[in-house]
Amino acid sequence: MSRADRARVGAYGAAVCAAAYGSMKLAQALGANALADKDPLPPHLREQLLARDPLFVASHWLLAGAALVGVIVALATVRPWGARVPRRLLLTIVWTLGAFMIVRSIGVLGFGFVGDTLLLTGVRPTPVEHAALAHTLARWDLLLWSPFFLLWGLCWATAGWRLHRRGSPAGSGGGKAVKRGPRRLADTAK
Repeated sequence: MSRADRARVGAYGAAVCAAAYGSMKLAQALGANALADKDPLPPHLREQLLARDPLFVASHWLLAGAALVGVIVALATVRPWGARVPRRLLLTIVWTLGAFMIVRSIGVLGFGFVGDTLLLTGVRPTPVEHAALAHTLARWDLLLWSPFFLLWGLCWATAGWRLHRRGSPAGSGGGKAVKRGPRRLADTAK
């Protein structure tokens, strides 16, 4: 697979991950459980989430909308219409999302591969009254959420790398014009 093909897969992968995440958040906003009980949240916030607190419902609507924007941004890195979006803005958004998701998946400060491993091995203590719940959520995060965010972040990074290297989305001519010198007779004979 060529470098351009891998980058295209990254952009479409970011769009698919955004659509999957947005679909889950939309389902939660509409009242479905859709893994809400597996969200790695502190116990008091988890209770509010499962009780469908209006703030959490509103946040799900916002996250579903943000995911839709994410699909559009990811596609803008590979589709010709993406050349209309200022390249620096697109690069900033794509790299920021990629970095955020990769850092979240590593989880040095909380949930993520490092935080979950520290919790499950007993290096990071848990409140005694919530130990079983914390261990369950850490396992879910270690097996589902952290790999998902790592994949999503790597897809964003790959799309950003392609955009950075190509100069414009989909090589659509939206970048800098390339000056060409006069063609030599030997070049035209090929």
